[in-house]
Order: sequence, then C-alpha cells, then structure tokens
Amino acid sequence: MHTLSLADIDVDGALRETAGRLPTRSEFLVGGGLAAAAALLVPGVAGARAKRSDDAILNFALALEYLQAAFYTEAERVGALSGPLAEQAKVVGAHERAHVAAFREVLGRAAIKRPQFDFHGVTDKPDSFRATAVAFEDLAVGAYKEQLPKISSPQYLAAAVSIHSVEARHASWIRRLAGIVPAPTAFDEPTSDGQTIHIVNSTQFVTLHAPETTAHRPPAFTG
Repeated sequence: MHTLSLADIDVDGALRETAGRLPTRSEFLVGGGLAAAAALLVPGVAGARAKRSDDAILNFALALEYLQAAFYTEAERVGALSGPLAEQAKVVGAHERAHVAAFREVLGRAAIKRPQFDFHGVTDKPDSFRATAVAFEDLAVGAYKEQLPKISSPQYLAAAVSIHSVEARHASWIRRLAGIVPAPTAFDEPTSDGQTIHIVNSTQFVTLHAPETTAHRPPAFTG
C-alpha cells in the first residue's frame, strides 16, 4: 500500500482542470457563503452575525453532503459495483443521506436547496467509483476540520462533530478498499474553503443539465 497523491484520486484529470467553469448552479458552494465566518462580531449584533456565520458554515457542509449523497445513491442505482465495494456504497450512501436530512432539520428554512449533479459516468465502473469516493471522503474530512472551530452554536457544533467522525471512518474504509494507507500520518491538515470549492468546481459534477451515464440502467436519482 502507498500514501495518497493527486494521481491516485484524479479522474481523467478532472481535479486538475480550471475551477469556476460550471453553470451558475455550481455557485451553490460559494452561495452557501463562508465569508461571514470571518466577520468581526460587534456589540449589539454579535448574536445575529454568529447565527448567520453558523448557518453559512452548516450550509457549506450541507453542500458537500448533497454531493456525496447523490454520488453514492447513483452508484447504487447504476448497479455496476459488487462485493465489498457495493457494500461500502450502500452503507455510506445511507449515512450521507442521513447527514443531509440532519443538516436540513437543524438549518430549517435557512438550508440551501439541493442542486443537480452529473457524475459523467464515474459511477459506472468500480475503478472510477473507488477513486472518486476516496477523493470525496478525504475532501469532506479536511473541509469539516477547517470549519468546525468556527462554529459558535453548541447545537450546530454537536451536529457537525458527530458527522465529522463518521466521515473520517468513511475515508478509512474506502482507502482500505483502494489499497491506500487509511491513516498515513499522525496529524491531519484542514482543507481551506478555497481549496474545497476549487476541487468541487473542477470536477464539473454540478450541472443544470440532465445526468449522463454509460450504464444500461440510468440512475433515477440525481441529487
């Protein structure tokens, strides 16, 4: 086994492509907004600003959960996986859908809307699915690590922490199936807002168009 590099998780060079080329629907990540997280809190409006900041952070996490939930659900319905990989997709897909439901419940009317996704056939083959799953799970763990210290609300923090630890377990699971060391170092670095947005936008998985797949059974779920 070996440690992870970009070459291990890239899918046809998608993660190296220029960011920001998606239709306006891709702005859901930016629209979730993390700028508020850095805003200075002033007397008299600190509570309101903290609430807006926390909403923005949880919506950022919700955007990633939408992406993962759609990815695993499509993989299940395409039916190209078997054995341990199929089991991983089934279990993790259920978790990601539960994460979406949990964030939407906590956020209430402040929750961002679910976008549409086109995974360009990466769920049609075990190798491409596995590589993309490794990338998604590692990205989620790093993104949560960046955002958790910024959350003010104990309720929001409890929800995010409970999900972050599960995402780390997901990452270890799929890394093991990919033949990659689950925990290559003693400490993890966070993934910045900009890095996360860049990677997601570069995949071009967020779309305004109907999804495409090379599978015989097209997915009925597109996020």
